[in-house]
Amino acid sequence: MAERPTLLALQGDVQPLSIRAKALVFADPASRQLLHYLERLAPSEAPVLIIGETGTGKELVARHVHHLSARKGPFVAVNCGAISEHLAESELFGHEQGAFTGAVGRREGWFEAAHGGTLFLDEIGDLPLPLQVKLLRVLQEREVVRIGSRKAIPVDVRLVAATNVDLDQAVSAGHFRLDLLYRLNIAQVRLPPLRERIGDILPLAEYFLGVYAQRLGAAVPALSDATCQALIRYPWPGNIRELENVIHFALLVSSGETIQPEHLKFSGGLSVASQAAPVSDEVPLAAIARQLDRLFAAPGETLFDELEQLIVERAYKHSRYNQVRAAELLGITRNVLRTLLKRHGLLEPAPDLSRAALSGVKSSAGTAIYAGK
Repeated sequence: MAERPTLLALQGDVQPLSIRAKALVFADPASRQLLHYLERLAPSEAPVLIIGETGTGKELVARHVHHLSARKGPFVAVNCGAISEHLAESELFGHEQGAFTGAVGRREGWFEAAHGGTLFLDEIGDLPLPLQVKLLRVLQEREVVRIGSRKAIPVDVRLVAATNVDLDQAVSAGHFRLDLLYRLNIAQVRLPPLRERIGDILPLAEYFLGVYAQRLGAAVPALSDATCQALIRYPWPGNIRELENVIHFALLVSSGETIQPEHLKFSGGLSVASQAAPVSDEVPLAAIARQLDRLFAAPGETLFDELEQLIVERAYKHSRYNQVRAAELLGITRNVLRTLLKRHGLLEPAPDLSRAALSGVKSSAGTAIYAGK
């Protein structure tokens, strides 16, 4: 029995500083493998670094880590790229009244707000270098000092950080501290882009259809087969966030009964009609190996037989059902090929050549009488 997909969805706009995808499903084998990894990782107190492209749902993963942990405090999400560089220190660590112009009162920072819980720092690579030094000290000492104060305030916070850039390259370029990277990268989570989680595309599309149809007070339309194929073939550079926008637009311009390919509008305003299937430069055996990894994540009892049948059937078809040529393609003898064809029901049995069956039948030398020539 197939494992039921797990859906994570953000409810409401809890943290306006955070820009994120709003839903994430674990239907694809790669996603289910990730979910099992998160379930093992979450109960620890170790910092977590989530690496993934924009729009893949990094905040949802962080929220799920917090949900699965034993921490009773709040989940606080902060987008480092959305904070003013001049106010970043005050936002994170707080300030006292009169600490700087405009500080009319005492204010706690995000670390204090997340006491007992989880602080999620999205786009950690955008944090200014001077602030990286202070962040490292907070992680080491487990205490913060507000601007304008000398009193250290203990904080019990689990830090989960996320980035869509290569922090190793940022270190080499002098934009990120190596010691901070070591501190953050104790437990790393790589969130695959949507194009590598094909099995998640349609469940997400159906989820977004349901959400926006409910908001419009309309019935949930169906996705046509052609639409499903178009959604699966598209590479989704904007990931889940782009999928949400495409589905929302399709719902607005469709008749309301069925979503057709012409209702889809992809990046740059291109319609599905102008989107060619993506061409991959990947070595064929490497592509097969990658797909095998996905199959092995949820193996079946007949997987080997299914793969064997697929290889034999495709070779036989490619050779225009010529057994000699198909055997050459696979590097096996024709007798071995015939055995495999029979095993998988791809070869019709030879006709009955008994005397009774041949009575009244006139044949000439050289006539082919076996099937599958």
